[in-house]
This record gives sequence, structure tokens and C-alpha cells, in this order.
Amino acid sequence: MLRFLAQRLLAIIPVLLVVAVVVFLILRLTPGDPAAVIAGNNSTTEDIARIREQLGLSKPLLLQFGLWLGSLLQGDLGYSYYLSKPVTSLIAQRIEPTLSLAVGTMLLAVLLAVPLGTLAAWRMGGWVDRLLSLFSVAGFSVPVFVTAYVLIYVFAIRLQWLPVQGYQTLLGSGSRGVAAWASHLALPWITLAMIYVALIARVTRASVSEALTEDYIRTARAKGLREGAVLLRHALANAAVPIATVIGIGVALLIGGVVVTETVYAIPGLGSLTVDAVLNRDFPVIQGVVLMFSLAYVLINLLVDLSYLWLDPRIRY
Repeated sequence: MLRFLAQRLLAIIPVLLVVAVVVFLILRLTPGDPAAVIAGNNSTTEDIARIREQLGLSKPLLLQFGLWLGSLLQGDLGYSYYLSKPVTSLIAQRIEPTLSLAVGTMLLAVLLAVPLGTLAAWRMGGWVDRLLSLFSVAGFSVPVFVTAYVLIYVFAIRLQWLPVQGYQTLLGSGSRGVAAWASHLALPWITLAMIYVALIARVTRASVSEALTEDYIRTARAKGLREGAVLLRHALANAAVPIATVIGIGVALLIGGVVVTETVYAIPGLGSLTVDAVLNRDFPVIQGVVLMFSLAYVLINLLVDLSYLWLDPRIRY
């Protein structure tokens, strides 16, 4: 177990190195000059050349990567070209809204999807199963931003139950309590959770329905166990590994959904920071955020793998 954990942790290093190389090259090879963005429309060629020299963009590409990698190994993600602030401090300022959005979305999705998928498998062909199929098609088909604007129009503009946009911090001096924090995130949570409810519920339905056909289910029923105990303690417990897997896969989709959702709802998180950095060609910010997202995704997948030991005692590493 410890050997497996050590191997997986060491494997993170080459993964992040590959991500760093790919992101660095893509940013440098795509059209657009950060110096021109900073200089403005009325700048001269000399002004742009001077800013490129200040930013270190006039150096050879390999030397730029070596300097950035050396700083990265020391825990320094560099300085923002556009904001002139350390990238680490910018990420630290924006991480709370993104974590609140991502964690709340996944909790909401799991709490809704697993019971719905289990109930649909138990009453396959019934009205819950049909509604789940319809909802899954809608959840996968409708883009995130369309769902967001519909929810804003109904619940924020017409009914005026929830705020239209913005974010209320949960921690710090500006906090107005859990209610204000949750009210600003309710619509973003619902917007993102619709996709993951559809995904996780479908996998739960398929896994539980397959488990219900196994011999141990018939044995449990023959022993006189209640249907609820058969469903939860036997069918759902044995279908937990595929469900945990799809939850881990959903994290990768969540990263893209966070960017769109934060932009629509004007949430000052890492998603909106990334969008602003892309528009301003702010290379250090883009590189830092992508690396952080990659590290989070790798660690979450490691946690999912470790959860298999608890979900299925037959699995050994």
C-alpha cells in the first residue's frame, strides 16, 4: 500500500512536467504578443520591444522555459504581466470562490444522482426511470451557459429569489454569513450540478441494475432480507466502484464548467482569472492556473483509487 502510494506520488512529477512543457509551448507558439497588449493601441515598435525585453520575452525559447522551470521548482510561479503581482498571491485570492463552487457542485450532484440512479434501477421501466432518461438527455445536450441564463431569468429576474451575479465570501472580514454565501452560489451550483447529476445517475442506474441480477442478490432475498437492505447493503455497495470512478472523471469536466460558470455569474474565481489572463496574454497566470488544476485533478484521481480499498475489500494494491 505504502509502495503504491509512493509510486503514484512520484508519478505526479513527470505528469506536471509534461503539462508544463505543453502549456508553455502552446502559449508561445499561438498568435498574440503580451507586450503589444500591455503597450496599448498607440504604442510604437520601440515601446513593444522595450516591454518584451523587460518581460524576458526576447530571450531564446529554451532559456525562457529553463528560467521558468527553475523558479517553479522553488515554488515561484512568476509575476503577472498584466497585474504585476505574484501569480501565487493571485491564485490564493481567487481560490475560495472556485473551491466553494466545485465542492458544492459535486456534493449536490452526488446527493441527488446516487439515490435517483438507485431508485431508477430498482424500478426499471417506471416513471422515475423514464424521467431520469429524459433528464439525462437534457443535461448532456444543453450547454452550461444556456442553463445558466435560463436560471438567472427565472429565479433571479422574474421571481427575484436569488442574486443575479457576484460572490459573497464565507471567510474573512467581508463575510455576511453562510446564508449570503449560499444564496450567491445556489444558481451556479444548480447550473453545474445538472450535468453531473445526469452523468452520475446514469452510471449508478447501470451499475445497480447489473448488480441486481447477480446470484448474491437472489440469495439475500431468499434469506428474507428487506428490499431496502438488499438494495443498499448489497446492490449499491457492490456497484460503488464504477460510481466512484465516474465521480473522479467528473472532476475533469468540472474544471471546464467552472470557467464558463464563473464567467456567466461574475464569480471572482480561478475560472474568471484564467479568462482574463487569456484575453490579456498573461502567460505566467495561465501557466500557474493550468498547473494547479492539473495537480488537483491528479490528486483527486489518486484519492478515487484509494477509495476502492474502502469500497471493495477484495481490491489490493
